[in-house]
Amino acid sequence: MKILYVTTISGTINAFLVPHIKMLLKQGHSVDIACNIISPIKEQLLEPGCRIFNIEFQRSPLSKKNYLAYKSIKKLIQEEKYDLIHTHTPVASFLTRLSCRNMSNIKVLYTAHGFHFYKGAPLKNLLIYYNIEKNLAKHTDAIITINQEDYISAKKFKLKKVNSVYKSHGIGIDLNKFSPSNINEKLNLRKEYGYKSDDFILFFAAELNHNKHQDLLINAVSILKDKIPNINLLLAGEGPLMNQYEELVEMLELKNNISFLGRRNDVHNLLKLSDIGVASSRREGLPVNVMEAMATGLPLVVTDCRGNRDLVRDGENGYVVEIEDEEGFARAVKSLYDSWNLREDFSKRSLEFIKQFALENVLEEIKSIYTLTCPNFCKVESENDNK
Repeated sequence: MKILYVTTISGTINAFLVPHIKMLLKQGHSVDIACNIISPIKEQLLEPGCRIFNIEFQRSPLSKKNYLAYKSIKKLIQEEKYDLIHTHTPVASFLTRLSCRNMSNIKVLYTAHGFHFYKGAPLKNLLIYYNIEKNLAKHTDAIITINQEDYISAKKFKLKKVNSVYKSHGIGIDLNKFSPSNINEKLNLRKEYGYKSDDFILFFAAELNHNKHQDLLINAVSILKDKIPNINLLLAGEGPLMNQYEELVEMLELKNNISFLGRRNDVHNLLKLSDIGVASSRREGLPVNVMEAMATGLPLVVTDCRGNRDLVRDGENGYVVEIEDEEGFARAVKSLYDSWNLREDFSKRSLEFIKQFALENVLEEIKSIYTLTCPNFCKVESENDNK
């Protein structure tokens, strides 16, 4: 089959979708990629012959450049005559499905990584994004959701075919890369990275922006610094609020307790040397950073938003706290600090719960959805199995 993967920017392909595309290539399908090439597509996709098309999608839905992107993606689809198109991310998915609305010979799948209408969202999100998704659903062969709230919402849409809304376990996590450390490995990593053996380390990897809400964590550490003198919060990532957060840390005199690590390629090691995984987001789809912390066996303290509550069961593998509750977040961290046994119990449950989100499991789910949506997909797979 001739398949097109579409995302708004290339970073989504590189960060999340490489294993999915490699799975398709291995089965004998040809896969093209259309996105705004902000950063080069990984070589491991170029070597098998993936063709890359630069479509200048803009992340802002209001950008005038998206009209040109719409014309470009429509022209590409018309010329290349794809059998199957799989779209990801809101803007690219909107423009691509709009382009395909009168093309009857193409199967169109859409993975919703987090609808912009959600419980607690501004009213304008409901008025704009809900109606866009509702109207475009009738031009969509299947919608794949990754959390329970979105699944329930999507089930209300009328797609091309009934019973074509699915729920998968996210994009999958490599449990060979993210795995728990023993005490010796943790102590050696702490020595290597310059942390003390008795430091109590919290870790969060995310862009520094309003949605990820790192100021909640900073203020929680301020509440705890006298109760847990050896507390350390490690914030990996870059973003528009970097300077603002650094100023907040300085104002609260937390420079010895909070570190801004910037963009990192060693998150698996930073998780292994940590004691707790934390997440302060206002909105999520199904957060990979929380899954990585779970796979490392960390107990968790997270905010009560969609995605977080799909992964963390309050009182079982972590604590779920209201989004603006700094005192509650601090109390949850302190209760874990006070009880090694509780941390161990939460850790064991995280390690058990994360198994269903393993990459190999998710790839099987995606293959099953492709087969249900497009019978020719199964035919190609069978032909390759017989060779």
